[in-house]
Amino acid sequence: LHASELPAAFATIVGGAFSPEAAYGGAAGVLIQGFRRAAFSNEAGCGSAPIAHAAATTSEPVRQGLVALLEPFMDTVIVCNMTGLVVVVTGAYLDADAGSGIAMTSHAFASVLPGFEYVLSLSVLLFAYATMISWSYYGEQCWTYLLGIRSLFAYRALFLFCTFAGAVLTADAVLEFGDLMILGMAFPNLVGVVMLSGKVNAALESYLARLRAGQFQRAR
Repeated sequence: LHASELPAAFATIVGGAFSPEAAYGGAAGVLIQGFRRAAFSNEAGCGSAPIAHAAATTSEPVRQGLVALLEPFMDTVIVCNMTGLVVVVTGAYLDADAGSGIAMTSHAFASVLPGFEYVLSLSVLLFAYATMISWSYYGEQCWTYLLGIRSLFAYRALFLFCTFAGAVLTADAVLEFGDLMILGMAFPNLVGVVMLSGKVNAALESYLARLRAGQFQRAR
């Protein structure tokens, strides 16, 4: 319905990011906020996703790594980008009654597809539930590694308490705490990424060389 407005929407997004208001009004703050939301969205570089990928059974770790690369692309480049475009092409970001955050997104969808705000609410519920499952699994694996499986009940009780606390606290407080914890993961993980980058590059080159040589086809 708004396909013709997509070029203008991209221009609005890019123009707003590099406008004089953004430059003089706190370009660093805008950039930091963008990093925060991107890291919260896909956790790239934070070291959490490898916990899930490590459970996969594969003879080629590089292949599993390439699969992992799809996650931030699907999550941020496609889902988040499409959401931003919907907000812009519908003009919801200019509507004072649209609110902010998920309320603005819901208003944008409902302006074109009446009743779609309920579908969006269900989608958000499923996203949140899936996040809770994955984060609880990450935490369980780390807790078990550090303190042993016998103390796992204490972690689960702590996780349930945090779930309750997150439901009664304000959304801003939850986001601020989440950003702080993600930052805490990113610092040591990025050090490890840099230290292991040579080994990762060597493994990737070996895998690509064998792929070009057709070794995997013969293995089948």
